[in-house]
Amino acid sequence: MTLLARLASDVQLMFRRPPRQQYAALCYRVSKKSGSLEVLLLTSRDTGRWVMPKGWPMDGKTSYEVAAREAYEEAGVRGTVESETIGCYHYPKVLKNGLKVTCKVQVYVLEVSTMAKNFKEKGERRTEWVSCEEAAKRVQESELSALFLLFKRRMVDRLTHSMPTQIPAE
Repeated sequence: MTLLARLASDVQLMFRRPPRQQYAALCYRVSKKSGSLEVLLLTSRDTGRWVMPKGWPMDGKTSYEVAAREAYEEAGVRGTVESETIGCYHYPKVLKNGLKVTCKVQVYVLEVSTMAKNFKEKGERRTEWVSCEEAAKRVQESELSALFLLFKRRMVDRLTHSMPTQIPAE
């Protein structure tokens, strides 16, 4: 590598910013009709691509509290949020000033118990309950697709282990 190429590489590394941090809620429910696991997707306001509720850190709030608040503001859902992350994914975001940055999104699982009729961003996005497989197909980020499939495996394992053992009647 030439000295000039090495210097250019070093300068690029010096100016590379760390990813911007965001927090998201993987919202789920078990359908009362079919008993199947469903996750919530919504469209982003700018590009209309399928995403999950997410937002920037907030003073005085933990990361999982931010995820739960964003779920309510963006999709009108409330429930129980886990305090441990299920994982993270990265995506490129274009800021209002046109600057393109990489965002790292920590994802927290939220079991939905109620859905509000009115909420802050109602009418600004489409929402849809879908299977984990469908969610994995619709989102653009491969790391996020993998998280939906990981979540499904985790839920299947949880449900399998919580089922009482059947004892035959005599």
